[in-house]
Order: sequence, then C-alpha cells, then structure tokens
Amino acid sequence: MLSRLPRWVEIGGFWLAAIAGAVNAVGLLGFRHEAVSHVTGTSTLFSLALARGRSDEALHLGLIAVAFLAGAIVSGALTGNVALQLGRRYGAALALEALLLGLATLALLRGSDVGHLLASAACGLQNAMVSSYSGALVRTTHMTGLVTDIGSMLGARLRGHELDRRRLALYGVLVAGFVAGGIVGAVSFDAMGARALLLPAAGAFALAGTYALMRRRLAG
Repeated sequence: MLSRLPRWVEIGGFWLAAIAGAVNAVGLLGFRHEAVSHVTGTSTLFSLALARGRSDEALHLGLIAVAFLAGAIVSGALTGNVALQLGRRYGAALALEALLLGLATLALLRGSDVGHLLASAACGLQNAMVSSYSGALVRTTHMTGLVTDIGSMLGARLRGHELDRRRLALYGVLVAGFVAGGIVGAVSFDAMGARALLLPAAGAFALAGTYALMRRRLAG
C-alpha cells in the first residue's frame, strides 16, 4: 500500500499527466484528429487505413506508433525501466521531451507531418519514464489503465476488501491532471494553433529544472 506516498509523486504525476493531456488535445484538434499520447487509437486507425487501402495514411499512422516506441526506448536507456526512484536521470528525459515538443512545433508551423512523429516520441518517452511506484502502475499519457484500476479497486471494496486510499488518490490525481491538461490544450490551440505545443514543452522543461533542484537539495 502507498501509505508513505511522498507529496512530490502526486504533484509530479499531476503535471506530467497535464502535459500529456495538453499534447493529446492539440493532436486531436490539429494533427488530422489523431491522438499521439497513446497507441491504442492509432493502432485502430492504422487497421482501418489498411483495410480500406489507404497506404499513405497507414504509413503515417504506423510511423506515429513507431515514434512512440522510439521515445520509450530512449527513456529506458536514460532512466531504466524500473520503479520510480529519486536520483535517476528524469531531468534529462524531461528536458529531451521539452526539446522534442519544441521541434514538433517548428515542424508543424512549416507544414511538416514530422511534427506529429516528434510529439508522439515525446509522449512515448514520458510514459516510459515512470513505470511504477511501490507496486502501483503509473501511467501519465493515457487513462484507460488507470480508470480500469480505479474501477477494479472500488469493485473489490464492494466485496469487502480493504481499499488502498493512497493509491486511489494517486490515480485520481493523474486522471484529473490529464483532463486539466486537455482543457488547457484545447483552449490554447483555439488561440495559438500549433504553437499551443509550446505550453506543454515549457511545462516539461520547468519540471526538469524543478527535479534537478530537488536532487541537488536532497544530495546536499
């Protein structure tokens, strides 16, 4: 149970989920109505494109999924596919995510679909960055698993099992962050277009700086 969940896990999780929610909202509104923060919808669209003989569209969607995978590979190389632990290179991963989102913005402003791939790679990198904390699966770029876990926990509570309130709170914070980020992404896209990606890029960069300061403070 997450009885000793430190506050920084909830705060960091909220902002990471908000960053992903904003990126995904911009993607749905501007990237041919494509989600980039997860692969489930992209895989379905890829299947539909193949079934209908739309080879160009299928190639584009396949590359988006590959870009997400590439981001996850880079994250694993930087931080390791292990439980969340202070001292790992999360700051470098977050700074790289910010760079990818910034480059995605530039590409989209020039009318290049490479921007979609860069944004997807940024999300893959972020999602792989934190795999678990004290046995609780932590995902910040898609909510399906979290909502499933919340439902399973509440169902088990109805059967008389003990409810892990801290884990439930963590999952609730992540869902709230993703929704809040989606709202910000939608509003900013209406006002700024593709430049709206600069907001989650700035958020990732700020989080990288905060993590670096926190590591230095704890080390000192």
